[in-house]
Amino acid sequence: MMKFKHKIPENTEIIFSDEANRFVQDLHSKFSSKIEALLQKRVENQTRFNSGQLPNFLDETQDIRKSDWKVRDIPNDLLDRRVEITGPVDRKMIINALNADVKVFMADFEDSLSPTWENVANGQKNLYDAIRKTITFENPVNGKKYQLNDETAILMCRVRGLHLKEKGIEINGVTPHGCLCDFGYYLFHNAKELVNRGTGPYFYVPKLQTHLEARLWNEIIDYAEDQLNLPRGTVRVTCLIETLPAVFEMDEILFELKDHIVGLNCGRWDYIFSYIKTFQNHSDKLLPDRYQVGMGQPFLNAYSRLLIKTCHKRGAFAMGGMAAFIPSKDPKENAVVTEKVLNDKTLETQNGHDGTWIAHPGLADIANNVFSNAFEFDSTNQLHILREDDHVTQADLVEPCEGDFTEECFRTNIRVTLRYIEAWLRGIGCVPIYGLMEDAATAEISRSSLWQLVKHNVELDTGLMSSKDTFEKLLDEEYNVVLEEVGQYSLNSGKFVEAKSLLKDLVLSDELTDFLTLPAYRSI
Repeated sequence: MMKFKHKIPENTEIIFSDEANRFVQDLHSKFSSKIEALLQKRVENQTRFNSGQLPNFLDETQDIRKSDWKVRDIPNDLLDRRVEITGPVDRKMIINALNADVKVFMADFEDSLSPTWENVANGQKNLYDAIRKTITFENPVNGKKYQLNDETAILMCRVRGLHLKEKGIEINGVTPHGCLCDFGYYLFHNAKELVNRGTGPYFYVPKLQTHLEARLWNEIIDYAEDQLNLPRGTVRVTCLIETLPAVFEMDEILFELKDHIVGLNCGRWDYIFSYIKTFQNHSDKLLPDRYQVGMGQPFLNAYSRLLIKTCHKRGAFAMGGMAAFIPSKDPKENAVVTEKVLNDKTLETQNGHDGTWIAHPGLADIANNVFSNAFEFDSTNQLHILREDDHVTQADLVEPCEGDFTEECFRTNIRVTLRYIEAWLRGIGCVPIYGLMEDAATAEISRSSLWQLVKHNVELDTGLMSSKDTFEKLLDEEYNVVLEEVGQYSLNSGKFVEAKSLLKDLVLSDELTDFLTLPAYRSI
């Protein structure tokens, strides 16, 4: 039996039809216990890492890595993915993203969405309307109207990770997993409509840690296709490789999902966060200031190259990572942004990526030009770059990078995380802060970096030790800085007191909390 904990938002009733509810309930009944078992497996793996073990390639799956096989052919409308834009599933964002000069829009129920019940329910209805080309939006302040162009980007949907629940729904007295809700409602309502329009139900799957999790997703997809009378392979997915354990199982992940998968993506920000989390007890693997940890660093470049090599061997796309920069109205600042994005995307093309991500449509021209110039004549990808002579080792993937531990970055991390958590608690999951589009993945780098430095009591460049006392003192100071930045009105009307309290608890905790969104979710 399904029960809704909140009122179903106006105009979203069609999403929660009896038939759709039964389908989601069925997914929950069949797969919820399997998800819980895999989440427990994550805990066990982390315990091993905490005791000194390093992630590595699996002995028991050597045959998969050594044998000759390929994934199912990529659908025609996904053969050109040179630039993808991502963003939350609010109405205006969907229209602007689908209209942008990009090949794909990834509509996001995960890192860029604060999953309030209203956001989740309205997000499903917004995508329902977008697929049927009926979506419109009128700005209530200035009356500006938004609608879709005749030609739009291909739509993909990113569901929540396995760890997140959907507390707006109760099934047989149990809170279901958000990923099953996101996947189930979207697929039930839109699969056949998408196919009839010459495309298909395409998903991004986040936060995988092992091939066993990929195997479960394959089971979920196969089962859903059968229940909805969809031919095998109708549902296609791209998996984000954004955890350190997963980089050692990329062949296996592709193999488990070979009837459905079209590519892997370098989820670089979560990957950096995962590196910190995986090695939280390893004092020899501390990462320096966030802004020094770019894709040019050897361990991140090795991850990019191995992903490309693995994907292209199997006939799958290797997607590059997110450019989180926001274009600036100041010409000098914008020139700096342009150069950074240009260098980042050029490195991706040189390594052999088939496409990339941006967070702002103003970066589309730069990314398009870089990838178009890199592609061979009439080509829409770089599948021919096999990197057969590039041997990436375990040591390459786990080697930390050199860099500084500065008080300035320590303070910046406090302010960024404060401002992001505060916005998230208000229902906003994607926030421009200091020239970057911050989402849960980027904020996690700041949060986990603070925890890492406090745990290991590192000496900062000013001679200050990053102790618990230091953090509490600087938290108070930077809270006042944020007050000045946002103004008293925003402070009073916002959730800054709650955000400060949560950040303090997260950073001073003896154990690194898996995701900041888990305790934050209890407060929305």
